[in-house]
Amino acid sequence: MHAVRHRLKSMLEHASRRRVTRGGLLFMLAALLIGMAALLTANNLLFLIVAAMFSTLMVSNFISRLSLAGLELDLLLPEPISARLKLAGRVHVRNSKRWMSAFSVHLSGSSESVLSPLYFPVIPGRRALEEIVEVRFEKRGVHRESSFRFSTSFPFGFLERRAEVNLPREVLVYPSIEAQPGFEELLAAIRGDLEVRQRGLGRDFYRIRPYEALESARHLDWKASAHTGELQVREFAREQERLLEIVLDSETPAGHQAWFEQAVDCCAFLAWRVAERGARMRFRSQEFDVIIPDMADVYAILRFLALVSPAPDKPPLIPDDDNSYQIVFTAADPERMAELGWTRARMLGPEAFARELAQGD
Repeated sequence: MHAVRHRLKSMLEHASRRRVTRGGLLFMLAALLIGMAALLTANNLLFLIVAAMFSTLMVSNFISRLSLAGLELDLLLPEPISARLKLAGRVHVRNSKRWMSAFSVHLSGSSESVLSPLYFPVIPGRRALEEIVEVRFEKRGVHRESSFRFSTSFPFGFLERRAEVNLPREVLVYPSIEAQPGFEELLAAIRGDLEVRQRGLGRDFYRIRPYEALESARHLDWKASAHTGELQVREFAREQERLLEIVLDSETPAGHQAWFEQAVDCCAFLAWRVAERGARMRFRSQEFDVIIPDMADVYAILRFLALVSPAPDKPPLIPDDDNSYQIVFTAADPERMAELGWTRARMLGPEAFARELAQGD
């Protein structure tokens, strides 16, 4: 009985690699009708026609199978990779057969594919072709295996032969760093609070330097600009900027998974944009604590955010720096967070966070 089940499974797997096309169904129907006419009339010519038609099907199946044999695939992805961001990857397809080319080959992905479909009219023997393809990962985290499919209906289009290809590899996908509704407004509010709290610093003249794009025009030195013919800026020595502290509380109860994913995306967005300005920032969670650029770069934060998940049993975080400007993403009760000492922090819980995002709609 076990041998019968194994045989049936093997036959089904083998059948799944072939698919009869609409043209193939019509061709087989025509062959069947001619075969019935040959039996009824005993016409030898009709028997020859039926034999030729079935031989054509067999030849089509053999050539399509031979066309896909020896195809090798490699997918090269750029780094870093962020979720929901379209990237340009490179696909290498090599035909390892010595003499025979592969004709009319389609390359597609699985149901959760990150690859847009490709078509290769011909792949010569012992040759490799490279195509630029659009790649997009919908979710953050580790993608351990990607499944792809070669298919062809060459030469007559009666049968479609398929071949599955698996590329066992690990691809780490960071959270989305693109602005979502409300993210830009939140970043602007944080910058505004920091600027107000740092008012009065930076009064000692340091140097005159060329103007950089997107800088404020408040410190332009017009006399130096007129002398050099280019915009010049007066730069002042200032005390160290106040540390921005972003806290992600992974102690998230059940039912807040969607909010947690949104909070992770917002943390990644804030960390990326703050790091672009070269500002100092601390990122904390129950299992992670880093200051950039002192201890690491922003990619250390993105790597942690790519793999973080809610941890209901983790102990709560307690503030340990009264001089930092604190942004806390938490699903905990505000009164409980106040009891823990987060009285000076900007709290973004499920309701407050949704309200921040709603401002951008």
